[in-house]
Amino acid sequence: MGGGIQYALLLGALALLLVSAGIQDARTREIANWKNLAILVLAPFWWWANGLSLWPDIAIQLGVAAIVFAFFFGAFAFGWMGGGDVKMIGALALWFPFAGLAWMLIVMSLLGGALTLLLVIERAVRKKTGAIEIPYGVAIAIAALLTLREPILNQFL
Repeated sequence: MGGGIQYALLLGALALLLVSAGIQDARTREIANWKNLAILVLAPFWWWANGLSLWPDIAIQLGVAAIVFAFFFGAFAFGWMGGGDVKMIGALALWFPFAGLAWMLIVMSLLGGALTLLLVIERAVRKKTGAIEIPYGVAIAIAALLTLREPILNQFL
């Protein structure tokens, strides 16, 4: 991985965007489009800071991100995920190499399942009715932050 001030600033900006998006989704069940757009727009600077070549590195990032976005767009089409969640996952797919992205998606799924279970239990305890809106952005943000720790902490191990 790369280094320097650009590297640190980009990681910091992404971390702040993720925390902000997670908090917003927990409060309002929405993620602002500008946050997802910022994650997307910062990705090419991340590629540059890490020295990715146009071919094949960036082409692979774009292809994998398109596949991931298409897959989760299907979940959105079935009503299983919100649009902000899908956009956030697609934008994050531009940041992580395949192994990191796969790990993030697995952790996201596990956290999302745990969050769903907690909300189902909470609903039963309070004897609420109606549909449950899961703030999946919280699971996405936490999983991405856990994935980000790799390039930050591995240099000290």
